Amino acid sequence: MHSSSVTVTPAQEQAALAWLSLLHDQPSRGDQACFSLWLQADPAHVEAYAQAQVLWELSEVPAATLAREEAAALQALLAAMARQRPASRWRWSAGLAMAACLLLTLSMGLGFEPRRWLDDLGADYVSVPGQVRTLILADQSEVTLDTDSAISVDFSAGERHVRLRRGSAFFHVSHTGEPFVVTAEGGEARVLGTQFEVRLQPGGARVTVLSGRVGVRASAGAPQQILGANQQVAYADGAAQPLQPVDSEQLLAWRQGWLNYSKVTLAEVVEDLGRYYPGRILVFNDSLAARRISGSFPSKDPRAVLDSLQGVLGFEQHSLWGRVIVLR
Repeated sequence: MHSSSVTVTPAQEQAALAWLSLLHDQPSRGDQACFSLWLQADPAHVEAYAQAQVLWELSEVPAATLAREEAAALQALLAAMARQRPASRWRWSAGLAMAACLLLTLSMGLGFEPRRWLDDLGADYVSVPGQVRTLILADQSEVTLDTDSAISVDFSAGERHVRLRRGSAFFHVSHTGEPFVVTAEGGEARVLGTQFEVRLQPGGARVTVLSGRVGVRASAGAPQQILGANQQVAYADGAAQPLQPVDSEQLLAWRQGWLNYSKVTLAEVVEDLGRYYPGRILVFNDSLAARRISGSFPSKDPRAVLDSLQGVLGFEQHSLWGRVIVLR
């Protein structure tokens, strides 16, 4: 693995991935000029770009996907500048190219993630990656946000309304007589007094009840399913799956810092760990991603969990920039 004494910042890591994607997609002369200026501006840029190339070579398709995600801000910036200066699109001045590079670096340094920004902008409470946060709402209900989660709260119009914007949240609802409703991806969980979790999933959410009763609808017009203690239901795209019996205490152990799994895929475990890790964890092997795992792991140290799984599953680990972990 490539190593160097040069220190690379997260902003430079993301910028390198953005440039890598752009340069693999028929860059203009202006793009190439801007990249050349960026590369020459700091030895860390050279190091970051070299490691980005290593990531790409480990597995081109997943690496290309990651690079395209990081490149969205750069593409938008370059397109906007090209529209503003059509006559000089192919002959940018050095000053203009340097300004583009500066804006790119600043945007990457600020964590340019449009969807996350929108989530947080509309949220009342947020937890950052690696943080589990407990808070008390105005009605004395208690909410525990899992890592990297966000909610907005509205206690007007005769009901207590919470929207899960990102991640997952555990609710211990106080009894006031007013309905308590949690909405997530078009569905809702409605209660009066209970303890339950709502967790976002692709296209929908999953509701797990620890105690009490919760009515869940997959969409506004869908029939309501009533869940009791140790029951769970998932919905996606407006359709709900059948209720499932579960061990709620085991599933909700993340509140005490533990992640418990029973015959789940490595891909699912990595997705969970990724929310606790301040970087990216990528699996570049489909058969490895499909391997099944059971066990209990501490959520506070994702690297230690991966080391433990490596001893069992025998995969390779590659670390890039100290923030991207590649499994294959």
